[in-house]
Amino acid sequence: MAQDAIAETFLIAWRRFDELPSDPLPWLYGVARKVLANQRRAAGRGAALEAKLAFAGSPDGHEDVADRVGYADLMRLALGRLSEQDREALMLVAWEGLDAARAARASGCSRGAFAVRLHRARSRLTAELEAQELPAVEPNPMEA
Repeated sequence: MAQDAIAETFLIAWRRFDELPSDPLPWLYGVARKVLANQRRAAGRGAALEAKLAFAGSPDGHEDVADRVGYADLMRLALGRLSEQDREALMLVAWEGLDAARAARASGCSRGAFAVRLHRARSRLTAELEAQELPAVEPNPMEA
């Protein structure tokens, strides 16, 4: 986490190289503080999403706790296999509740580009969920 924060801090500094003050150290500390705050918020949102997924109702309406936990695990695995950009698009809309225009601004792209990104992310999530094979139940020879 610390290495990620340092890398992101210096990436921001590199992108804003022409805007750096003559004494960049305090500015770098300020950027690092904001990067760490963003990482903490993201971790908190991730933990909250996991909790929400663990207690969310299953898609077929069953209220069995085992089904809900299993579904949450499958969803967590599928989300984990997506790219960070795909997860961000899905989370901005599904978790944060942003509409397409606001999510596009948050992502730093046009509304049209975000709509395409979201569509592709949803398709990839669906494919990941469909690709997860549940263990096959062997038929009981006594029932045949």
